[in-house]
Amino acid sequence: MPAMSTRIKLGVATAAAVALGAVAVGYAVAAAPAAAPEAAAGTVTLTPGPRLLTITDRHVSSVAAADPSGTRTVSSVECLRVYAAAGTGVCLGPKTPWQYQLVVLDSALRPTRTVEIPGLPNRARVSASGRMVSWTTFVGGDSYTASGFSTRTGIVDTRDGSTVMSLEEFAVRRDGRPYRSADVNFWGVTFTADDNVFYATMSTAGKRYLVRGDLSARRVETLKENVECPSLSPDGTRLAFKEAVDADPAKGWRLSVLDLASLRVTATAETASVDDQAAWLDGATLAYTLRQEDGRPDVWSVPADGSGQPELLVPGAESPSPLT
Repeated sequence: MPAMSTRIKLGVATAAAVALGAVAVGYAVAAAPAAAPEAAAGTVTLTPGPRLLTITDRHVSSVAAADPSGTRTVSSVECLRVYAAAGTGVCLGPKTPWQYQLVVLDSALRPTRTVEIPGLPNRARVSASGRMVSWTTFVGGDSYTASGFSTRTGIVDTRDGSTVMSLEEFAVRRDGRPYRSADVNFWGVTFTADDNVFYATMSTAGKRYLVRGDLSARRVETLKENVECPSLSPDGTRLAFKEAVDADPAKGWRLSVLDLASLRVTATAETASVDDQAAWLDGATLAYTLRQEDGRPDVWSVPADGSGQPELLVPGAESPSPLT
């Protein structure tokens, strides 16, 4: 692997601006791209097993966990974001060339529920039980945003069909007190084991907070500043997240891990800017997407405890999800 200093090329701006077609370009990996692995059309399933789910050329694909850089199976299902757990999948994909939808998938990638969503797909998650799914999109036109875009984040209960179209409907407590503001935005949901409590990011007044939410009570409370796109560990004790350098997203993000009991933060060995909601491959390893200078995505992995070095996991893929 090339030295870390050669892997990084600094760009500007945030993922939101990139997604909305602004002139900014995100951080990119400067290493020479690995040769694209073989891809074969075939049957992709979400049945739990030793495989990794990804997106290859906008299509749901899977690869053996023991050989993630090897031949992958590519389905006909088109998605911009995908995630799966316990045999349930969520796909954020096109309904028309200019409109997107959330599709809940069964283990055979058959659609079981569809929700029209506004804006451009950005994040997607499924709870460990497979019951709850969430999405985040970028939307434009909110008058309170100087940049002209904001986010929408919603949750669907696949068991009873109840849907929250925007977490902005929830009551907020910031620093222990009720809080209301027109500029509140949410993104990057991750669910706890009880399918009711969740974590997410909330932004307001120029700051970004980790929030803990209660779905049945329809409320959230802030826990810590400068925590974005949380991802809960399998044992429920830690959150992987992206931490803005110097609390300034324009400087990029450091992939880090938060211990929920102590609120202690450990930076991983990945020094490239990670603009992604990382996935836990197991209790010790994170997977995430980085893009080459030409825009091609690759899936990388790194230990969650700050040790080791990043490793290229799945060339030419994105949106990793372990099928455990």
